[in-house]
Amino acid sequence: MPAELETERLRFRQWREADVDPLFAFYRDPQSQAIYGSDISRADVWRRIALIIGHFQIRGFGLYALEDKKSHELAGYAGLWFPDGWDDVEVGYGIAPQFRGLGLATEAARRVRDHGFRELGLPRLVSYINPINVTSIRVAEKLGAAPDGEFIMHGKPHVIYRHIST
Repeated sequence: MPAELETERLRFRQWREADVDPLFAFYRDPQSQAIYGSDISRADVWRRIALIIGHFQIRGFGLYALEDKKSHELAGYAGLWFPDGWDDVEVGYGIAPQFRGLGLATEAARRVRDHGFRELGLPRLVSYINPINVTSIRVAEKLGAAPDGEFIMHGKPHVIYRHIST
C-alpha cells in the first residue's frame, strides 16, 4: 500500500467508495465541465476511482484523494499519473469548488512534485494542461514549471509543462 502524504492543510489518502458523490459533484461543477466535459456520469466517476486504485497497484503511485484536515471533506485530488502510452509521469491535481482560491492546488501539486523527484527518484515530471485551464497554468508556473511542447489528450491539444526538481 502506498504511503499517505500530507501538507499543513491536506491529507493525501487512498480512495473510498464514499468519495464517489463528492468527486461527482466536482465533475458537475461548471468550471470542471469546461475542462473535463459535461457528459460524466456518477457511474463514470466510480469507474475512475477504481482505475486510480488499479494505477496505484500497477505503478506504485497514483492520484490521491485530498482530504481537508480541518473539515475532513474531500477537497479534490492530486498525485502522479502515468497510464500506458504516455511518455512522462504527470503531476495532476484538481480542487473541489468549495476549496478553490485557497492555494490548495499549489500546496498539493508541490507536495506531489517533491514526492516524485525526492522520494520516488523520478527523472522527469510534467503537467499536461488544457490551454483554457488558466488556473492550472498558474499553479504550474508558481511551481517553476515551463512550457515544453504539446501533448494530445482525449483528442485535444494540451501544453506540456515540465517541472524542475528543487
